[in-house]
Amino acid sequence: MTGTKKGCDRGECGACTVLIDGRRVLSCLTLAVGAQGAEVTTIEGLAPDGELHPLQHAFWETDAFQCGFCTAGQVMSAVGCINEGHASTDTEIKEWMSGNICRCAAYPQIVSAVSAAAAAMRPGADDERTDR
Repeated sequence: MTGTKKGCDRGECGACTVLIDGRRVLSCLTLAVGAQGAEVTTIEGLAPDGELHPLQHAFWETDAFQCGFCTAGQVMSAVGCINEGHASTDTEIKEWMSGNICRCAAYPQIVSAVSAAAAAMRPGADDERTDR
């Protein structure tokens, strides 16, 4: 798998973020034995049937990636952020995503993507959508 990136190797950049049992963790600071028996989800696991996860789609729609190096970690952290209930406002998203660094400074687009995906993933969101 090539999605999870090795960034700083010190837990400072967030490029290596994965989900372990649905909780976001920095893989560079996680011993493999600590994940034994747990469900580990990487960026590749978000779209098992080839259809983009709502967050991947939102990143694409809002152009929330530039060079792409941080994208996998940003997306995985954003999934965790939304699942943890920390995506109600732009300020909250910025705070809870602050451990993920983007060298290209696509932060406004990243916040927009997380906000859009949070709305799309909200229970009943399909009922709120109208045909286009």
